[in-house]
Amino acid sequence: MEWANGGRLVDTAPGRVFVHRSDGSAPYLVFLHGYPTCGYDFRQVIDRLPHRATLAPDFLGFGLSDKPRPHRYGILEHADVVEEVLAAHGSDEADIVAHDMGTSVATELMARELAGTLSFRLRRVVLSNGGVIIERASLRLIQRALLSPLGPLVSRLSNRRMFAQQLGRLFSAHHPLDRREAAAQWALVSNAGGHRIAHLLCRYVRERSYYARRWHGAIGSWEGTLGFLWGLRDPVATGHVLNGLRELRPSAPVVELAELGHYPQLEDPEAFTEAMLRLLDDRSS
Repeated sequence: MEWANGGRLVDTAPGRVFVHRSDGSAPYLVFLHGYPTCGYDFRQVIDRLPHRATLAPDFLGFGLSDKPRPHRYGILEHADVVEEVLAAHGSDEADIVAHDMGTSVATELMARELAGTLSFRLRRVVLSNGGVIIERASLRLIQRALLSPLGPLVSRLSNRRMFAQQLGRLFSAHHPLDRREAAAQWALVSNAGGHRIAHLLCRYVRERSYYARRWHGAIGSWEGTLGFLWGLRDPVATGHVLNGLRELRPSAPVVELAELGHYPQLEDPEAFTEAMLRLLDDRSS
């Protein structure tokens, strides 16, 4: 896969993580993916940024990264890994674009900067289609099953067809999931048996309740540039979540993509990239 050739494995404390890298002007623009996919989600966006240095890590347990088991996967460790990845690339500042689960990683990094413990300077952040305010999100049946005592069994029963059906339901009717895209995503999800640990990777959902005060506080108080980019046809991180984010950060600029679903960067990468750059106020890319 061409995507794999564009990156390398980086050693971190909990294991090796795959990081796709592209050269260009500093600082790095770091893409943080969601569950259950990986940095590959942003490839068409990265292709549209020929002049910007980018990093797209696969979190531990996802994509081409190590998948240790047993292991307690979580947002705090994912944030640690982001810090280690930036250090490994010699960077002391970054911008972040985060999707789905990655939005919680981004808000943890924002909270660390507020506390004065972040190892790099976080300049600008864009949050996209993530259930950051979990009580306003609409969890899918498969997520509820994975979080239940039946989670290990549900993981063992997962297969390519089931995965494609579940993923396809997150796309808008105007931009349905392509069969080739579904096959590529399944290859990455199932790499090294990753689909068998879905119940372990899904635990981050509970952390969104446990750390709500910390992460919601960061959204409201972090002093950097923060914007929201939302596909309004999302059946999970719905417009109800976006409205909650607006309440936490009334001054934040928002771009709504009215006809796109949960994966706007895959459904319409051109529209996503244009909106992302507008929110970053980045004219150098």
